[in-house]
Amino acid sequence: MAHAHSVKRYRGLMDWITTVDHKKIAILYLIAGGFFFGIGGIEAILIRIQLMKPMNNFVSAQVFNELITMHGTTMIFLGVMPIIFAIMNAVVPLQIGARDVAFPFVNALGFWTFLFGGLLLNLSWIMGGAPDAGWTSYTPLSSSEYSGTHGVDFYTIGLQIAGLGTLIGGINFLATIITMRAPGMSYMRMPMFTWTTFITSAIILFAFPAITVGLVLLTFDRILGANFFDVANGGNPVLWQHIFWIFGHPEVYILILPAFGIISEVIPTFARKRLFGYSSMVFATILIAFLGFMVWAHHMFTTGLGNVANALFSISTMLIAVPTGIKIFNWLFTMWGGQIRFTAANLFAVGFVPTFVMGGVTGVMLASAPADFQFHDTYFVVAHFHYVIVGGLVLGLFSGLHYWWPKMFGRILSETLGKWTFWTFMIGFQLTFFVQHFLGLMGMQRRIVTYLPNQDFDLLNLVSSIGAFLMGVGVILFLVNIVITTRKPVDAPNDPWEDGRTLEWSIPSPPPEYNFKQTPLVRGIDAYWKEKMAGHTEMTPAEPVGSIHMPSATPLPFVMSVGIFIAGLGLMFSKDDFGNAFMNGLFNNYIVVIVGLLITFGAMALRSLYDDHGWHIEPEDQDEKGVRT
Repeated sequence: MAHAHSVKRYRGLMDWITTVDHKKIAILYLIAGGFFFGIGGIEAILIRIQLMKPMNNFVSAQVFNELITMHGTTMIFLGVMPIIFAIMNAVVPLQIGARDVAFPFVNALGFWTFLFGGLLLNLSWIMGGAPDAGWTSYTPLSSSEYSGTHGVDFYTIGLQIAGLGTLIGGINFLATIITMRAPGMSYMRMPMFTWTTFITSAIILFAFPAITVGLVLLTFDRILGANFFDVANGGNPVLWQHIFWIFGHPEVYILILPAFGIISEVIPTFARKRLFGYSSMVFATILIAFLGFMVWAHHMFTTGLGNVANALFSISTMLIAVPTGIKIFNWLFTMWGGQIRFTAANLFAVGFVPTFVMGGVTGVMLASAPADFQFHDTYFVVAHFHYVIVGGLVLGLFSGLHYWWPKMFGRILSETLGKWTFWTFMIGFQLTFFVQHFLGLMGMQRRIVTYLPNQDFDLLNLVSSIGAFLMGVGVILFLVNIVITTRKPVDAPNDPWEDGRTLEWSIPSPPPEYNFKQTPLVRGIDAYWKEKMAGHTEMTPAEPVGSIHMPSATPLPFVMSVGIFIAGLGLMFSKDDFGNAFMNGLFNNYIVVIVGLLITFGAMALRSLYDDHGWHIEPEDQDEKGVRT
């Protein structure tokens, strides 16, 4: 019986803690990612203040090491990853005509484990010192001998918990895209953003276990006295580099491929043309993912792997430029002859193309092993990396947020403020990182707390720091835009850009709880555009109106994540002397670890033993705007 299941409705904060709706989880990811992005940005500003002039003592050498470690770690794992997942959660189910992701419960669990892992890592600032061995945590720098505080323990355990969330999120998207596409949506009719999400999720599935293994081994070394990376006891510190970069290089593509997908959606919409060379784009993306696993040792040219290894990894790295180049030309050809509108979203997309090309060109320079011996550990590498990640990924995310904001929230961001955001951020970015190429070529090393005057570093570092402040202004303008827009009424039309090509633009903004009243029938690539060209105002349904099954809200994912968080803290302090018999008894006997694991496994048992059938929305309760909680 459809009416047999009672509906669990929560209000206020409990609604957000218990939600399994992909659209609300997208907003949670966006808020959490924005929070961590802000922390990472503040850390970056502090780094640039310290390097603004020679022999500066704004922060101590120890704090500087903590800042550069936490800036890199926070931005990559906790800042941009969740914003990518926010856009994926908001958009992918809509683009494939699905009512939710394949496993809504697991989707919520992925968010909460990520959040508690990120919070655990950032607690290090107030609990005895942040990690200080660089975002790559190379051994032996990250061993107990050289990092005596708990900083690196926060890094290893926090990233394991956050990484678990990313991994199960990736598996969920794979299952969703494979099994939940609307009738008629074959793989070669999927929107490009859905394709990049699919391939990114596959990379996550294969790359994240590697970093998990590495973090577990480093945890064993530090907390349980193992010797995987300790030379004196037969370990090998270069082993950490291999494990880290077997994950670390695919991670770059985990970050950049979704941005490629966003650009491939935004440019056709605002050029009023279908994407040039769709099938070549798909195969180029698959090839990038494949080659991404075969180039990790180009980060290790100076570790003494030998000429043969260096040559092989050098060649495979240069090969990645080929499928990337295909994408660049496809975007240019899409714009060629199009009726281009330079909205804020499209400005970020168009600005992305030349900026990312520059990051790619310096990448090819670094791919040459003999040249890399000169560039290695200088600011040239810092400039290259930021041209790819900020000039590529962050510009892509800004583009995607401006583009899909009306679909997520029902309000269109201010175009004027959006354009101000673009110009301040873009000019600030170029000022910050363009000059760092030259600083690197002149010999300025990365990760140094200060430098002597009169080495020609002074002016370029000052310019770089001014650029960083300007980027900060750009981010603040974006936040101001959000605040102003939030006060407007929810009045965005289904297709606010008027040239939307994919299924998400065929339903109300924001979408109803069930997304699609009737699952749409897909009759070609750019499904909604095809229907509009045939004179239809909405999609042809593939099913009659009927009762829609919905999953129940549940606090269990939140509780499970709290348990893992407690267990992680307990393990970290299991060898400490608190000078207090009660605290020593709790931590030294692993009681805190056991309590945390009992909470997690108890919640898992509850989930397994209690059969929740969900609930239904009947046809009479389905209206144009849907059922809103």
